[in-house]
Amino acid sequence: MASPMISTTNGTQGSTQTGTRTTRAVVIPQAGTLGLQTVTLAEPGPRAVVVETVYTSISAGTERMLLAGQLPHPMLEFPVVPGYETVGRVVEVGPDVAPEWLGRWVFLGGAHCFENVNPAWGGQSAMLFAKVDRVVPLDDIEPVHGVLLSLAATALHGVDRLNVSAGQRILVLGQGPVGQIAARLAAQRGAWVAVTDRVPSRLARTQADLVINADEEDVVKLLDGPVDGIIEATGSMDALTQTLPALKLGGAILLLGFYSTLQVPYMPLFLKEATLLTAKEWAPGDLLRCRDMLADGTLEVGSLLTHRMPVAAVQAAYDIALNDQDCLKLVLDWM
Repeated sequence: MASPMISTTNGTQGSTQTGTRTTRAVVIPQAGTLGLQTVTLAEPGPRAVVVETVYTSISAGTERMLLAGQLPHPMLEFPVVPGYETVGRVVEVGPDVAPEWLGRWVFLGGAHCFENVNPAWGGQSAMLFAKVDRVVPLDDIEPVHGVLLSLAATALHGVDRLNVSAGQRILVLGQGPVGQIAARLAAQRGAWVAVTDRVPSRLARTQADLVINADEEDVVKLLDGPVDGIIEATGSMDALTQTLPALKLGGAILLLGFYSTLQVPYMPLFLKEATLLTAKEWAPGDLLRCRDMLADGTLEVGSLLTHRMPVAAVQAAYDIALNDQDCLKLVLDWM
């Protein structure tokens, strides 16, 4: 995909014009184009918390497809505010919200709080709001690490769906953020974990029993035996097809990427009597479970934050996040 173009406007963060609340946000007005624009916020409800954004991150897989116009309705209705990885401080609470929420660091997995623009996710905004039961307090963790809660919870839900347990052999394809976290979660449960990728800098950050560069090594041969499950986190059907011979009879495949279509040869699945699983983002409670693992140190994610840029450089930031293979996770600074 060609690098996105940008048109920038100087919206005023959290300003009010004749009673209307406005803010800056990243807006995709049409496929292949994005920029900072001024958008109008709706009025917060009585159970809402208003959050001033400090950090967001770019979810490369989802936002690449959105920019390319490849995601289905309603997400593909332009103009749209992307993003579901927002960390900030609560600056205002509704009348039905306890005042103790004021000033707290929180995470939001997007927000539907805009007027005249599609809030399919809505996280890339300088100010936003949501009902208090949709935000996750970050009291006991490094706030910037909170931008990874969405992907961590997605990986956790996938590992739960695969029902990973001690003694199993698990192969994780792809060491982007979701693959990295899925491998760590599987290892926590006592599984033997092998990972593959084609990017050395990603493999250098992984935590696994066996690390394989898929460009240089024969994955199936190095595994030296069947695996109970394959976690596909590359988004590539080719990567999955090449490793199907490693799956044991009756094994399971978890699709943890996002795909326009599925093109996998049926015969290997048939011969393996394979179970094919999908995981739709996270389940209720998964964000809190991941937050608690970050807080007690059982899940480390700081090493996955490889780049950091100011939101004013949003065009360059998206170009790096979507096209630089050495970028695992890019943090946008809004302050």
